[in-house]
Amino acid sequence: MASRVIALMTDFGKEDFFVASLKGTILKINPLARIVDITHRVPSFDVFASSFVLFSTFQYFPLQTIFLVIVDPGVGSSRKILLAETKNYFFIAPDNGVLSLVIEKDEIKQIRKVTNEKFFLPNPSSTFEGRDKMAPVAAWLSKEVPCEEFGHEVSHYKKVSEKRPQVRGNEILGRILYVDKFGNLITNVPFQMVDFLREKRNVEMISLFVKNTEILSFKKNYSSAKKGELLFLGGSLGLIEIAVREGSACEKLKAETGDEVRIITRCET
Repeated sequence: MASRVIALMTDFGKEDFFVASLKGTILKINPLARIVDITHRVPSFDVFASSFVLFSTFQYFPLQTIFLVIVDPGVGSSRKILLAETKNYFFIAPDNGVLSLVIEKDEIKQIRKVTNEKFFLPNPSSTFEGRDKMAPVAAWLSKEVPCEEFGHEVSHYKKVSEKRPQVRGNEILGRILYVDKFGNLITNVPFQMVDFLREKRNVEMISLFVKNTEILSFKKNYSSAKKGELLFLGGSLGLIEIAVREGSACEKLKAETGDEVRIITRCET
């Protein structure tokens, strides 16, 4: 039977030895492991951005995939290492909130604190626990060692709270969650929320405000806009995105994660 897929996500970059060390550790324990890179370029130490990238990708992987997530500004501290089993997947990560969004999305079966040193490398380092503790656990889990072997179950773990978008009269208030490689600004406002308001209130016009700029161009896709045009649209994640066709909305607006967005609907009179 094929080994479970192990999907790696870190903030290590690819210039140094870190990622290769993770893969070597896994393959030494399970030479048949199937390793896939999600990304190693999430912003350094940015737990929420990492949580969002994981949330955006995990559901497209095969069932029983093991996600090894190492974005760990608290490495070597008393923070726990977690092994979470959901209805469809497994997740190994530091207890710093990086699993918050996926745990909301996929039904939890159990969450355990990884403590069994039997599954660690000998003499683990306090500065590279991803290699010495987490990667070996992922490898043994890929060989179908039961979750119960790795440590005791826990009911308390750290969560990163995300403020939900709010509807106030004819406005939706939200914020920028993430800036992608193209400079698109991904917000926390679901496209369905906007679509619902448009239908319910017989909206004639809709606009988006961010960084004191009003954007009037609400499109179905990027190609509907002119080159260099600032627009907003429902993106592939089902969230409202702000973009510039063949350009960067981030650079044009000087916007960043956390900035407020306001979507205003105007009804027919």
